[in-house]
Amino acid sequence: MSICESPATRVDRDCVTETIDDVCIEESFRLYLNNEFIGELVATPYQLEELGAGHIICEGLASSVSGVQVSEDEIRVHAETPDEKCMTKSSVTIEKEHIYEVMDSIISEIWERTGGAHCSVLFSDGRLIARSEDIGRHNTVDKVVGHAILNNIDLSTCVLGCSGRQPAMMVSKAANAGIPIVISRSAPTDKGIRTADMAGVTLICFARGSRFTVYAHPDRIILHQGL
Repeated sequence: MSICESPATRVDRDCVTETIDDVCIEESFRLYLNNEFIGELVATPYQLEELGAGHIICEGLASSVSGVQVSEDEIRVHAETPDEKCMTKSSVTIEKEHIYEVMDSIISEIWERTGGAHCSVLFSDGRLIARSEDIGRHNTVDKVVGHAILNNIDLSTCVLGCSGRQPAMMVSKAANAGIPIVISRSAPTDKGIRTADMAGVTLICFARGSRFTVYAHPDRIILHQGL
């Protein structure tokens, strides 16, 4: 697990205690696409192949990935150039009860131990297929998408669950990957909602306990009569 220990001084009003805290590990990685340097990613150092593959797809830099190599602080992705395309209207639907199941699956041991990580999950055909934790909420999306890409899973049939808020940048990741439904525990922004509406993404936020709020494309949600 990507956690280390750090000495710390804890203050609670008049009580001062020397302690050892668990903290997230943060590292930087140089990302290459077809041997061209793309940029630097700051991330929790695990699932790095998934991170590289997913980042390239989620940022719209390629349409598919043929391979990923990780060596020390370098992530090298080999991929095809992107096609000019718009997200087609997906026929995927989700029942209200499954929204709760997606949210219940967002369990992060790193967050529980450090309070410093986000979590994303990916479901396909009602089954959990990927879960990722990272210091960056955007990295968690890249990692679960990368898992699907590297395992030839059709993202147009998937549902994405996130712990973090949904601005335009986050919603765009799902749209670029072709994911039709995004569920988050946190809030959207106005541009996040606008991006979801234009891209054809069903955006569900504030999904906590028995409640959620739908901001875009509610037609994919099945609400049984009398409930």
